[in-house]
Amino acid sequence: MPQKMNSKDNHANSELGLEEWLLSNAAKDCAFGLTSLQCTPGPLGSAISSGSRLDIQALHSELAELVPKTEPKLCKRRWIMLFLFSAVSASNAFTWLQYGIISNIFMRFYSIDSFAIDWLAMIYLLTYIPLILPVLWLLKNRGIREVVLVGSAFNCIGAWIKTSSASPNLFLVTFFGQFMCSVSTVFLLGIPSYLASVWFGEREVSTACSIGVLGNQVCLNILSKVTDHIVWQLSVDNAAALDSRAT
Repeated sequence: MPQKMNSKDNHANSELGLEEWLLSNAAKDCAFGLTSLQCTPGPLGSAISSGSRLDIQALHSELAELVPKTEPKLCKRRWIMLFLFSAVSASNAFTWLQYGIISNIFMRFYSIDSFAIDWLAMIYLLTYIPLILPVLWLLKNRGIREVVLVGSAFNCIGAWIKTSSASPNLFLVTFFGQFMCSVSTVFLLGIPSYLASVWFGEREVSTACSIGVLGNQVCLNILSKVTDHIVWQLSVDNAAALDSRAT
């Protein structure tokens, strides 16, 4: 009996060893085939790579069919809203450099130096740094409408404050009004790209974004020409009035 048991065990071990040997050889052959496929590109390798690419492309097409592409619902009034926003952005840009263009006149009017006039423009850049992250959070959670309304309100309040500060001893009030307008810039400056991506189609995004930015940039160019002309004309009229009074 012990001999029979030993013979059965040896037979089982031999069979198990044969299976393990076959599996190990198959694994080696497979590994060798993979390494040869990766290292030396041949006809089989090119066929497998092209086939895998076709499979990936077919998988992408099937996923595209299963998950249809969502397009935003295009409203007819989207262009009107875009031009209105561009006008608001232009009005905000008008308040940025209005003091620096004719700085010599404001320096005499407020009895200040050029450093104070430069700070009226620099405040826009300094306000942008701490407020950009809260405004982005507000834009993500509350939407475009509320952000644009808040920015327009700050711009309007700042403009009224600066209008009421047209007095030689109210430069600090002018600076506060300029600060209010600078807060408005943070709310309005990042809207064009977001507005174009949400309200317009794929073929209209670049056009809508450029129109949204156009108001800000064009107003800066027009401002430098119009302001000089207006101030020059006023100075000529005042000089003529003084000459007429003297004669």
